[in-house]
Amino acid sequence: MGEENKNLNSPEENQTDDFLHVASVKEDWGGDGRGRMNLSARRTAISKEYLLRQYQLFDINTVQQENGWRVSGMPKNVAPGSRRLLTWHDCGASTSRIVLPSQFKAPSGIFTADLELFVLKGAIQIGEWKLSKHCYSFIPAGVQVGDWQVLGSDDVEILWMENGYLEYKNLSNNHPDAKLNEFIPVLDSKLLPWGKTDTVQFIKASKKWLRKDANGGGVWLLAILPHYDGLYAEIQCYNEEGYCLAGYCDIGDYRLGKDCFAYVPSFTIAPWHRTDDGGLFFIRVDRDLSKISTVLSYAHE
Repeated sequence: MGEENKNLNSPEENQTDDFLHVASVKEDWGGDGRGRMNLSARRTAISKEYLLRQYQLFDINTVQQENGWRVSGMPKNVAPGSRRLLTWHDCGASTSRIVLPSQFKAPSGIFTADLELFVLKGAIQIGEWKLSKHCYSFIPAGVQVGDWQVLGSDDVEILWMENGYLEYKNLSNNHPDAKLNEFIPVLDSKLLPWGKTDTVQFIKASKKWLRKDANGGGVWLLAILPHYDGLYAEIQCYNEEGYCLAGYCDIGDYRLGKDCFAYVPSFTIAPWHRTDDGGLFFIRVDRDLSKISTVLSYAHE
């Protein structure tokens, strides 16, 4: 996180050296927090207060850009980037779109919270791993990763998702309790097969899993095929973040097009979904959607 949000999002009680044993926020749909995504009760770029059961849709390019952004704890000689903060929770969890300049280089180390990355543009090297466009990485808290360097002469754009109060620590070994079994150094989504979605509402869609968390939720790409019509509104009994990578989907009267973002709190009545041309979306959800009654069609006046 940048210094600006270190105090805003991080109560002192969460700033502990024993960072791996800080309890996750319980999900507001009744989950126990095992998924560690902390998507519940977030504030957003268009609402500084949490709005209960209200769908929030906005164009990321309209969000104020914070220049001079850097990861808290990284050396001052590391070239700063820029950030558009999209959602955040008081526990420190947040989702941002960041831009790192071509001269960005950072030393190896660990982070004090789980970090998820999805590359939107450009390429970056992390240790021995290269992440290019539409590559995904999940770095659990306490897992040591190698040096960072932006590749080529272009800046790199990344969806940067911190699942708690995140700080860099210059350590050369893994924390003894780090969840190495969950580490995803790099996953190139272009190489993954498309599969079926879990809900009847999206039968004209395909899904690529990027990561499944302990609650059965997780992260995936969703391709909604042309001529999709959901017919009815939906009650979404979970928390969701979505980013449009290409195409569009009309949600009620709002066209969720490229670079648009959606935050959907649990038990929101999401308006009628439809698209003529289809679209590609990056999705994060904190509940298992294959379970009965997690997504409900809702016909109302």
